[in-house]
Amino acid sequence: MLIGYARVSTADQDLTLQTDALTKAGCEKLFTDKASGARVNRPGLAEALDFVRAGDTL
Repeated sequence: MLIGYARVSTADQDLTLQTDALTKAGCEKLFTDKASGARVNRPGLAEALDFVRAGDTL
């Protein structure tokens, strides 16, 4: 399964371009974060890493 992860660094930015590109690339499941680049707390990434299984591509 192809799994996509998108992140923007401010709440004012839009994830649409990234999520559209990931969907067009064939990603079946998407995870996202809106967080500062300096923050290490990225719940979307943590969820993606928890979701991924052997044979998946993130």
